[in-house]
Amino acid sequence: MRAAGVFRRHASGALAVPAASRRGFATANRLQASYGFIGLGRMGYPMAKNLRTKIPESDTMIIHDVNEASTALFAKEVGNVTIAKNVREVAEKSTTIITVLPEPSHVQSVFGQVLQPPTLLTEAPNHHKRLFIDCSTIDPKTSSEVAEAAHASGQGRFIDAPMSGGVVGAAAGKLTFMIGASESVLERATEVLMMMGKRVIHLGPQGSGLKGKLANNYLLALNNVATCEAMNMGVKWGLDPHKLADMINTATGKCWPSEVNNPVPGVIEGSPASKGYEGGFGTSLMLKDLKLALKAGQEAGIEPQLGAYARDIYAAVEKDESCKGKDFSVVYRFIGGKE
Repeated sequence: MRAAGVFRRHASGALAVPAASRRGFATANRLQASYGFIGLGRMGYPMAKNLRTKIPESDTMIIHDVNEASTALFAKEVGNVTIAKNVREVAEKSTTIITVLPEPSHVQSVFGQVLQPPTLLTEAPNHHKRLFIDCSTIDPKTSSEVAEAAHASGQGRFIDAPMSGGVVGAAAGKLTFMIGASESVLERATEVLMMMGKRVIHLGPQGSGLKGKLANNYLLALNNVATCEAMNMGVKWGLDPHKLADMINTATGKCWPSEVNNPVPGVIEGSPASKGYEGGFGTSLMLKDLKLALKAGQEAGIEPQLGAYARDIYAAVEKDESCKGKDFSVVYRFIGGKE
């Protein structure tokens, strides 16, 4: 992908692109019957599959991923899609465009190509204003800069819609989306996202979805470390891990890592810990989200007291050969928990 050098900056430092002619945002369903999907990774692939399954067969869907094998497999397995040669082609042929990308730099690069030249409303086959739904988990500052660029170009509206639920939730169509969007596009965005999930939570204007997601995952990161330490203490004190977990989950220590993703093997049947810490939410992803939360906090003048310690723990876990690439509950193994 090209670097996002096509963006220029206002005096304020915000990213922008030249404005195109102004057209009203299309709200009628028939004007929204063309969908684009960029990013067919572990999350994006099942999300796109659910979307294609639930929209009418007559609606068009254009897909793109840097991994051509992924798009080819999708076309073979799901069908009724067009594979775009590049992300600009997706934007030219679609009205509603969903992006699921790994890092802030990828989002900048993709939208640099999508928005330039600013002629989607005048020269592309589809002349309707676009709705850009970015489901990537990135920092709020980058997301806001890309949103401003999209809005300044006059080619459409950009919203942030990070999700929770993991690969299993994506495959089952049971994701929860936290969105930052203006009221003008809220109904349409919710309609689209509900085809890939079970719940949409509107947290406020653009950027709010990411802020909510990062606050949640910051708490999750800390709860997981604390749960691993508490379970390790209890087991080494001679307590039965099943009874300890049952007690915690009926008392004030109850949290998602203790109840659903308990780090002690065998306590929760089918959990990553009970499968050698395979599957689940990778430590590298937890570390990424924690770093994003800390960065966003510092940009807002906040100095989280516990986050830096948790960051160092997850970084060390990911470097340990017996823990690398595992679910983030593998912190229990890293600190010497009995398996």
